[in-house]
Amino acid sequence: MNYYNISILGSPLEPLTYKSSQTLELYKKVKVKLQNREVQGVIISTCREPEYKCLDILEIFEEFYSVKQIQLARFISSYYMCSLGEAIGLMSAFLVPTLQLGNADSELCIHSQAGAWERGEVTNLKLSDKQTNALNFLKQHKVSLLFGDTGSGKTEIYMQYFSDMLQAKKRSIFLMPEISLTPQMGQRLEEHFGESVVMWHSKLTPKQKREAKQKIDSGEAKIIAGPRSALFLPINDLGVIVVDEEHDDSYKSSSRPRYNARDIAIYMGKLYDVPVVLGSATPSLSSFTKFPYTRLKGGYYKSKKEFIYERSVENLSPLIMNSLKDTLRVEEQAIVFLPTRANFKYLICQDCGFTYECVFCSVGMSIHQKSRALKCHYCNYTQAIPQVCSECGGANLTSSRLGTAEAVKIISEEFEDAKVEQFDRDVITTSSKLKKALKRFNDKETDILVGTQMLSKGHDYHGVTLAVVLGMDNMLNMSDYRAREKALSSLIQVSGRSGRKKNAKVLVQTFNEDFFKTYIDDYELFLNEEKEFRKELYPPYKKLCRILFAHKNGAKAIEAMHQMEEKLRYNTLHVEIVGSGKCAVERVANKYRFEILLRADKSTDIIKAISTCRHPLAEIDMDPIEFS
Repeated sequence: MNYYNISILGSPLEPLTYKSSQTLELYKKVKVKLQNREVQGVIISTCREPEYKCLDILEIFEEFYSVKQIQLARFISSYYMCSLGEAIGLMSAFLVPTLQLGNADSELCIHSQAGAWERGEVTNLKLSDKQTNALNFLKQHKVSLLFGDTGSGKTEIYMQYFSDMLQAKKRSIFLMPEISLTPQMGQRLEEHFGESVVMWHSKLTPKQKREAKQKIDSGEAKIIAGPRSALFLPINDLGVIVVDEEHDDSYKSSSRPRYNARDIAIYMGKLYDVPVVLGSATPSLSSFTKFPYTRLKGGYYKSKKEFIYERSVENLSPLIMNSLKDTLRVEEQAIVFLPTRANFKYLICQDCGFTYECVFCSVGMSIHQKSRALKCHYCNYTQAIPQVCSECGGANLTSSRLGTAEAVKIISEEFEDAKVEQFDRDVITTSSKLKKALKRFNDKETDILVGTQMLSKGHDYHGVTLAVVLGMDNMLNMSDYRAREKALSSLIQVSGRSGRKKNAKVLVQTFNEDFFKTYIDDYELFLNEEKEFRKELYPPYKKLCRILFAHKNGAKAIEAMHQMEEKLRYNTLHVEIVGSGKCAVERVANKYRFEILLRADKSTDIIKAISTCRHPLAEIDMDPIEFS
């Protein structure tokens, strides 16, 4: 009888011991029984017969994980402080070919089908001298940053890099921050590389995933593109990893393992000994500071862009409405950006001051008039919109913080002949809807597109001559050390969607005109000055870690926080407790939440400190992007 330690995929449990009469190879995928249910796991190691009784391994699959995948999973497990099973659960396994597998300690090499390379080969793209120099720079560094203005031709450089990898019989991974970027980019990739491209994301149907995985396993797929999950597909002969829009927070997972795909890509570059390219028009200060960069200024578009700043609270002012009217009169297009979905963000009683909050979360409910409901954007709890105040019975209920749906309603009522569309997660719920919405806009069937951050996600809008940007001051005043960076980056990204073929105007509602005017045309200047504010306090000069405690019983959550905080104070060196207390959103999905924020020079010091005194309720968020 043989005994094996098995990590349960996606489970927070430590490896468990099972037995089998067969001699099994390491890292094979298996099925085992756990608490009266069948689950999948991976063989991590052999072990001696334990003193307790073991269950049998029920089934041995044809799939396995490579040595490098396990190494990557071990890094994720140790750095982000999750179980090995949770880390491996991120990854797709290799499929054993019909030929004998051989030694499991060596990497499997799957040869491509005959003629696959030829089908994937493309003619060279014509790059400018600046683009060629940038490409050569990227090839000379293990990790590098392509810092290119909107419209400067970053995508063409990526394409040429992928083409060069094809010629070298190497594969490429192309990461994008979220699904909303995939349709247009997917179309461009497929136009150049045909069947050699596989788009991978969570909205694929099971059948589409099987077909994509088959192309990857067979070697036919040479370019694998998509959001975070595309990074964990089983790929041999890897030549380059490109992380586009590397500044985007969507690369950070909000659930365990709380990894950042950009940072994992950089680690994978070291593990697989391949170059990693980070690209952005507004790179994160972290990447700008850490890695060599090549700068692409300007762009192909000769049109000019005029910025107009309006000192106003967040609303569709006469200036904005008149500008939209002028744009429609000359049969041109506009985009309107707001950071808030729904009709309004809050419902408030003007008589008693009562604010309608979610019964399960300590956040205001958003008003969705189309469905006649108040909805929580944290837990999706929904209730009917009240006609009178539930506290005082007054009828003086008002709403605040304009949302996308309300903006669409107001603009549509004002311009009855115009076609106005909402462009956010409330409406764009599938990849198909996204493709159709973008097509309608670029075919000029839509006149005005009103949306949230989805508007700024790298889409190509051909005919936009007016961009309206609201809510910048709300972003700028957030209690976040990156508030200035995020607000300026958002403005640059949104404004970059306009003026691609004709001169354009960008209307910005803000009381902080001086800040935006100083840096709007020189993000590099902003990054260099922002460095001085961060030194000795925040990343990239310090490491941060957020420890989250959540429980339906608030007393238990706060007690767990105090217990761990006390141990941290007496058992750690070189780690500072910045603060502790209620989370900014104290309650989510009926769980009370508290947190501790740690700061240190090195992540290893934080990991050691937490390991010595971790509480069972503690959820670890290394390199957090949100905290109070």
